[in-house]
Amino acid sequence: MLMDIAKASLGLVILLLAGDALVKGAVNLALRIGIPALLVSLTIVAFGTSAPELLVSIDAILSNAPGIALGNVIGSNIANVLMVLGVPAMITGLHMGSCDTRKTYTMMIIATVVFIGLAFTGRFTPVDGSILLAMLAFMLWDSFVAARTHRREARNAAALARPSEDGIEDIEGADTSLPTWKIVMYLGLGLVGLPLGADILVDSSVSIAAQLNVPDTVIGLTLVAIGTSLPELATTVMAAIRGQTDVALGNVIGSNLFNLLAIIGIASFVGPIPVEAGTLGFDLWVMLGSSLILLPFVFMKWNMGRVWGGVFSLIYIGYLIVLVA
Repeated sequence: MLMDIAKASLGLVILLLAGDALVKGAVNLALRIGIPALLVSLTIVAFGTSAPELLVSIDAILSNAPGIALGNVIGSNIANVLMVLGVPAMITGLHMGSCDTRKTYTMMIIATVVFIGLAFTGRFTPVDGSILLAMLAFMLWDSFVAARTHRREARNAAALARPSEDGIEDIEGADTSLPTWKIVMYLGLGLVGLPLGADILVDSSVSIAAQLNVPDTVIGLTLVAIGTSLPELATTVMAAIRGQTDVALGNVIGSNLFNLLAIIGIASFVGPIPVEAGTLGFDLWVMLGSSLILLPFVFMKWNMGRVWGGVFSLIYIGYLIVLVA
């Protein structure tokens, strides 16, 4: 058991480092060959930061453990709201007054409801995946148009404090001075490390599930979900410390959208993903409830102070206790 836990931790570390390397390499390669920075930020960065979860889900299906794939997505979405927002709220508090995420939050709720509806068919198939990916394409296009309009209006009003030709400095992982050999190195590390880390993590997770005599889904909902949510937690804590509440909340909403639409959408083409009765009766509704709990903070601008952060964290701990029990 200890050896499997150590292997799972190693796989997780490899995943996180490889995912970061892939984002840096892909972003700078895209910018180097002339892809607009706005399009890079909405697609390559978003997909790159979700690459660990995607590779874990694909490897789990290929390893005949689809419960880990589904549990990873559902568990990550629950952890993103209750843990990833709860912890920084306990540290500094999150002030929602200047944060407007109503549109993307509404998209997240719609995606969650559609996802739950498809889950009640009993399994996710390529048909379901096509529906999820079509929704993702629409939301990406809508976000691209909105972002382009906002940037154009800001430039016309001379409202940009740090004007640049295409906003490269605002993109995660962008470095205009990065030499070509480093770009190639980052891409290589990412492309090799992601499948390697995913394979180690999934194999050890399956072994842990067998030894504990629990379903693969439970391991996906706990160990794998928490592990793959660590990058979002680190990003959100730093954003909260810097007072960038919009970044913190936007990071969680965007991650949840990609988990639901992109990861399961793509993974369903690798193999069918069955939905267990326990997931239908409990975990999906916890995911929906954790999403709806954000409604007053998004629409009524409630501040998420330390008390609320503690409440969110306690709810998450209680959820984990129920799963383990």
